[in-house]
Amino acid sequence: MHRVKVRVVEDALDANTTIADANRADFDRANVAVVNLMSAPGAGKTTLLEAVLGPGMDGVRAGVLEGDVAGSLDADRLAHLHIPVVQLNTDGGFGGECHLDANMVRSALPALDLEALDLLIVENVGNLVCPAEFKIGEDARIMVASVAEGQDKPLKYPLMFRACELVVVNKIDLLEHVRFDLDKFRYYLDQVHPDVHVITTSAYTGEGVDELRDWLAAVPARERRTAGAAV
Repeated sequence: MHRVKVRVVEDALDANTTIADANRADFDRANVAVVNLMSAPGAGKTTLLEAVLGPGMDGVRAGVLEGDVAGSLDADRLAHLHIPVVQLNTDGGFGGECHLDANMVRSALPALDLEALDLLIVENVGNLVCPAEFKIGEDARIMVASVAEGQDKPLKYPLMFRACELVVVNKIDLLEHVRFDLDKFRYYLDQVHPDVHVITTSAYTGEGVDELRDWLAAVPARERRTAGAAV
């Protein structure tokens, strides 16, 4: 019975990878870089995006694919920034999934003018397990961890932190109010993903927001250089 379950999971991941490759081909044709933004619920992804995208990104044309189980609260907040935003709910025929997979993202692509974008940020459903397992055709992955979640999350959810190339420690304005040791968090993180880049941020005070904006704005140019080198 256990072997059957493993086979089913492997088949699902294989099918997802095939669709993710198709998504990636579409993104490459449109010359748009894609970032998969992941976190637990309430880590502050949407508030960070408001702070980062609100002032603009120095000529980088950005759009957002907003993933939620239900509702459009986050998409409505981002729409006020006058950037392209598409809402994708996983309860609409997907059974209320706790993550976005490649097929869900593919279903939303017709609503996006990829040719008009340099950068597409996919705000994944808040979850510390499933999003790390399902690629969507992205170029980069970011993990946002709030100080309110506790310093031990890298040890409890190692795959999530191992699957990303940037870890954002958010809500650092709350450090004086919560039991969170940033040094210990970095120590735990180094055990599962040594030398991963870390940015500390507070969307409330603005600390680290410029650094995050610069990191995101550099992704399209970086991917174009990589693609050019591969030709």
